[in-house]
Amino acid sequence: MKVVIQRVLNASVTVDSKIISNINKGLLVLTGVSKDDVFKDADYLIEKILNLRIFEDNKGKMNLSLLDIKGEILIVSQFTLLGDTRKGRRPSFDKAAKPDKAIEIYNYFIEQIKLKGINTSSGIFGAMMDISLVNNGPVTFIIDSKQS
Repeated sequence: MKVVIQRVLNASVTVDSKIISNINKGLLVLTGVSKDDVFKDADYLIEKILNLRIFEDNKGKMNLSLLDIKGEILIVSQFTLLGDTRKGRRPSFDKAAKPDKAIEIYNYFIEQIKLKGINTSSGIFGAMMDISLVNNGPVTFIIDSKQS
């Protein structure tokens, strides 16, 4: 799995001109599932994301996690994270999981984070979505479970 994590003051997902999800201070997590991913990849990313110290403490240092600040999380599926642009001008998505596998791992990812007591929102898997956010910092990280 590959994720792009953005520290946000707020973020929302709109589908068909209707806001379907929104969060306040926390993380927007764009999530791509590859064809060789398993639940263990999701478990690794959950622990990493929730405990990553990327929020500022009272001294202005990135020393607090999402758990520490009791922040919210918005998870959005984005298969294009698995796009390979090394050859030609059109990305290849051969590494992306097929929809039936991807949605299973994506839903597992969301449910496991909810079980940790985090206020969790999500996009609609496979839908055309508009994402709005105020990136705080900006602070953005890319994490690939295969590089653990």
